[in-house]
Amino acid sequence: MHLRNLFPESIFGRKLNPNAERRLRLSQARAEETIIRGHVDNALMFVDTLAEDLSFDTYIRVMGIPEPLASTVATRALVHLGRDLVPFRRRMQREGEDVVAEKPRLRLDEAARSQDVKRGA
Repeated sequence: MHLRNLFPESIFGRKLNPNAERRLRLSQARAEETIIRGHVDNALMFVDTLAEDLSFDTYIRVMGIPEPLASTVATRALVHLGRDLVPFRRRMQREGEDVVAEKPRLRLDEAARSQDVKRGA
């Protein structure tokens, strides 16, 4: 069955007004975030129970999660798993210091300027 049969153009043929379009996109983003969060929680549970027997990416394959969703789920799960493994972060949290304040500053402007110089701009 094709989606054209489910959603004929005669019903949804007109363009949405900007406010309705914005609400629709926000609703879609919330739904996608809920799906991602659910997959991450399940992947972490999978790792907790089966890590000795199966690799982490088995969850992604078994569930048939398509790209780019699979990469997002894997990245978020790995970030969560890695939080306790980073010595700097653990040390700073133990000492009660602000972890964010100790991060090095980003140098995006400097990188952009060096690219401009290389290009001769």
